[in-house]
Amino acid sequence: MKIAFYGSSLLSTYWNGAATYYRGLLRELASRGHQVVFYEPDAFDRQKHRDIDPPDWAEVVVYEATPDALAYVVGEAAYADVVVKASGVGVFDDLLLAGTMAAAAPRAVKIFWDVDAPATLAEITRAPDHPLRRALPDLDLVLTYGGGPPVIAAYQALGARTCRPIYNGLDPTTHHPVAPAARYACDLNFLANRLPDRERRVEQFFIEAAARLPDHRFLLGGSGWDDKPLPTNITRLGHIGADQHNAFNGSPRAVLNVARDSMAQVGFSPATRVFEAAGAGGCLITDAWEGLELFLAPGEEVLVARDGQDVAEHLAGLSVERAHQIGEAARRRVLAEHTYARRGAEVDTLLRRAFDLKRERSLT
Repeated sequence: MKIAFYGSSLLSTYWNGAATYYRGLLRELASRGHQVVFYEPDAFDRQKHRDIDPPDWAEVVVYEATPDALAYVVGEAAYADVVVKASGVGVFDDLLLAGTMAAAAPRAVKIFWDVDAPATLAEITRAPDHPLRRALPDLDLVLTYGGGPPVIAAYQALGARTCRPIYNGLDPTTHHPVAPAARYACDLNFLANRLPDRERRVEQFFIEAAARLPDHRFLLGGSGWDDKPLPTNITRLGHIGADQHNAFNGSPRAVLNVARDSMAQVGFSPATRVFEAAGAGGCLITDAWEGLELFLAPGEEVLVARDGQDVAEHLAGLSVERAHQIGEAARRRVLAEHTYARRGAEVDTLLRRAFDLKRERSLT
């Protein structure tokens, strides 16, 4: 099937945490015979910070963030068997949703793919006339980056026919162990862009832990942290491209994951960073959230913290040997159960069932 996918960016992770997710899933769908065309706007300097060239498994159409360019790419939806509008494109989101779904052929499977379901649901629940809320009954599928049972129930209550979480995963061809890099050697690192609904938790879990352990070294990667007051034992690194993630995750004694407020509250939402770190054999320390045990076993494959004190205590008692054991256990688990090959197979089945169902309905 030809898939027209309208998202933030496939080529750049710059201010775009969904890129790894898109790459893993769409590459797998292409390997299963689907023709993927990804439409992304030239916006937010992402094209200046590309991590990859256009891949051979997807056609990438980069369009100007103008009404004329928008009209052209919207019209392309008419030639697809599957039309996907992802959340968080950042440019003309409402017009993209309405335009692509209206342009889609009657036979096409129409999908909204939500990469930030808690935030989206909070927005549309407060707005009875929200464009997405109006569109839900006419969509064939709502797929989400995570969220589990609470998100499924919320979307179905708002009128979605079918909602399924498609969790993050690991692509072992891109995220895997590499030789440690001296520039990333530290006791704990953390990689995330600075966002309002994450900053308080970063202060609680990362900055407080560093303040409690002044003799330990901490590294902070990601954009937006330049003017953030930090303890002297935290070094800012700025944006770190995807080609450096393996070294970044495999060089420190431990790697920290901190969920955003909404993701932590809803649960069942492992970030791409969880699987990237595990794939590189990193020892992961994460904040606590419901559903974690579905992905990694606390105490064996991941260390769980309730606050910065817990993070500091984990680090203070974490030997290099135990860190290695935890990282290797996590890597074995995600390779066995949480690869994008598995996620892609799940999506492939959903697409084919939805397409066949539409065809059957058209014949009756």
